[in-house]
Amino acid sequence: MLSLLVPVLLSLNVLSSPHEARQSTTLKAAASPRYFGAALGAGHLSNVSDPKFAEFGAAQFSGATPENEMKWDFTEPEQGVFTFDQANQVAAFAKANNQILRGHNLVWFSQLPDWVETLQGNDLLNAMNNHITTVMTQFKGQIFAWDVVNEPMADDGTLGPSPFLTQLGSGYIQTALTTARKADNTTFLYINDFNTEGVNAKSDGLLSIVQSLKALNLIDGIGFESHFIVGELPTDIQTNLQRFADAGVDVAITELDVRMTVPPSAADLEQQTKDYATVINACKAVSRCRGITTWGITDLYSWVPGTFPNMGAALLFDDSYNEKASFTSTINALLS
Repeated sequence: MLSLLVPVLLSLNVLSSPHEARQSTTLKAAASPRYFGAALGAGHLSNVSDPKFAEFGAAQFSGATPENEMKWDFTEPEQGVFTFDQANQVAAFAKANNQILRGHNLVWFSQLPDWVETLQGNDLLNAMNNHITTVMTQFKGQIFAWDVVNEPMADDGTLGPSPFLTQLGSGYIQTALTTARKADNTTFLYINDFNTEGVNAKSDGLLSIVQSLKALNLIDGIGFESHFIVGELPTDIQTNLQRFADAGVDVAITELDVRMTVPPSAADLEQQTKDYATVINACKAVSRCRGITTWGITDLYSWVPGTFPNMGAALLFDDSYNEKASFTSTINALLS
């Protein structure tokens, strides 16, 4: 399974001279044979007033994740009525630029259309299975990995609240993955979550679930979102990634950004360089870490300011697409 994806990963070139590469290489070249991706919004890709977004998306990144376009409220806003125009746009961009495409996501408690939350029992079960099957069939053969279940965990290591847990019980994760495996057995199946990057109660609970699912051949990987605050990274990221790898699954950094209070201080910007390097080095040290994705390209469109007031400057390129010091530290870590 998935042998067709190997040439894509191996086709990414690394410059022969580390010194030369540090001066001029791209993220995708420096990361090879791992991928280095970004979340790409269809609206940004098609924005003729800002062609740099698509230009940088193609030049710097070997992976793409639709920012919102494959989520339930985008793909099935009315029950049984599917729309894929915006998701297809991101998929086409990835294909045109020889990028691997991560599917994000199928089952999540958030960004659900209202009609989903009114369903009970078998009605929700049938709707979930139909949604998974229809969306995965639409993109079959195009997706490197699917975030089948997104953010299922609570901080204490139990399952967090969601309509799926309430109506279907804890088995909804296994059911979703079983349906996904039947829908497309050529793609990696992932669970994706946040605040699981270090060893803690939440990642302990997730690991226990992974071990059970792996025994049933229902899971291939875990995505660690990695939405960090500058200077507050867990000290045991590598250890945690390795213990999931040791459980027999691939791991990936899926939504990386490192936010800070804005306007940023020189000290915070300097710390950000170290934080990005820490994440890169942790992934590189774990052979089953398949790649890294930042949640966006430029600070200009980052989700952070709209979610965390007075915070931002979280990505590798500033509002004008200038390379930040954290870009340089990321390149150097990838090449070291």
